[in-house]
Amino acid sequence: MKAGTRTVRLELTEPLRISRSTMSAREAVWLSIEHEGLTGHGEAVSSVYYGLDAKTLERLLATAGADLARHSGPEDALESVRVGELSGGSTPPAVRAAVEAALFDLVGKRTGSPVHRLLGAAKAPVTATARTIGITPPAHAAAEAGRLAAAGFEVIKVKAGSPDPEDDIERVRVVRRAAPRARLLLDPNGAWTRARAEALLPRFADLGVHAVEQPLAPGDPEALAALAERSPLPVIADEDAVGLEDVRRLAGRVHGVNVKLAKCGGLHAALRIAESVAGSGTGLMLGCLTASSLGLAPAVHLADRAHWADLDGHLLLAHDPWTGIGGEDGFVRAGDRPGLGVEPRKARRADMA
Repeated sequence: MKAGTRTVRLELTEPLRISRSTMSAREAVWLSIEHEGLTGHGEAVSSVYYGLDAKTLERLLATAGADLARHSGPEDALESVRVGELSGGSTPPAVRAAVEAALFDLVGKRTGSPVHRLLGAAKAPVTATARTIGITPPAHAAAEAGRLAAAGFEVIKVKAGSPDPEDDIERVRVVRRAAPRARLLLDPNGAWTRARAEALLPRFADLGVHAVEQPLAPGDPEALAALAERSPLPVIADEDAVGLEDVRRLAGRVHGVNVKLAKCGGLHAALRIAESVAGSGTGLMLGCLTASSLGLAPAVHLADRAHWADLDGHLLLAHDPWTGIGGEDGFVRAGDRPGLGVEPRKARRADMA
């Protein structure tokens, strides 16, 4: 097997402001793995929060790619990733997820099977995805919500955590007015104290918010579980639910856990998390980072396992260089094409092959 990388810049249509930062672009590192005339692709994106810049990702993916040479083929390498043997097991989750995705893509192409079928699902998953509205002036939020509702979006996620909580209340109020039939998710990204959360959650419940993600600062899962016990809204853990052990501590104590493949380490890790919460009363949410359709595709193949899907990272881009999972009408689709089922957009196919 031969591996290579390429780094590109993904520009957002407009800056996305959340409680801890504002982002207008991020770097993506594409991994290609070639074997016997076929190529599998995966993507890792830079993240300040996870401490991964493009140079670090390039180095780690190159190391992981070199490690693949000791395997007889992609099937053997994929098993090595599954059991945690990639580069000694110390590779960051985002890198493991990208390598695993490229291997799944390659194995699927070799067998003529889409990734969801390799994971045991007979039907191609199709699910409604949330679409995020950042911390933005109410008039802009209302216009965006109206546009999304007209396009067919059934779920809208509103970012919160403004210094003045009344700004968040007003933003949700106008979004609800502009999209009265949409399910609303709220995400403060850990910006609230426990006292503020207890004061605000009943008000958001009155506005028809469906659930809230990570209202409290991460690092105190006991406080999050205690809040969930009394909350008028379902509480979904995100930053406090990084990997399997975090989720096990919270299973049955929060209403949901947000699983991002770049956070937990890929599809196999996500499946282990799904198994760990089954029957506990804690639902699975599939989330994402802002990335291209290539980066989002692996999670879409798991979408039938999730109670909530927030797989809109590619929809935030000014130009998505890959295509194949849809989403523009509010629904992401895995499809039945072999592997991940994505391909470079025709305008740039020659540059991405």
